[in-house]
Amino acid sequence: MSGMTHVKTSPYYPQSNGKFERFNRTLKSECIRPNTPVSLDDAIKLVTKFVKYYNNQRLHSSIGYIAPLDKLNGKEQEICNARDRKLEAARAARKQLREHQLSSAANINMLGNQVTQSTENSISR
Repeated sequence: MSGMTHVKTSPYYPQSNGKFERFNRTLKSECIRPNTPVSLDDAIKLVTKFVKYYNNQRLHSSIGYIAPLDKLNGKEQEICNARDRKLEAARAARKQLREHQLSSAANINMLGNQVTQSTENSISR
């Protein structure tokens, strides 16, 4: 379906279980420590909410900055295409802005030169 398989790891051997160890680190740093649950029920609510966010919304660098749910649903290419369109539009807008700034600067320089020449002409008369 999505290329994922279930694999059992050796107990008490974190090197064979790096992805889950990384998840635990993320859970602690982004959920538990910032929110400091005061009871077991509070911790369960926080972790449940975080796991939903982690799987449905949080962008994961290891899968191309896409949420796991989107990857699982096959939306990866659609998301990448939308990003490419946005990047291209931003590049075009920056190019247009630069061209406008350059033409404005050229017009200002031209006006400055005209003022300088007209001042020189009036002084020399």
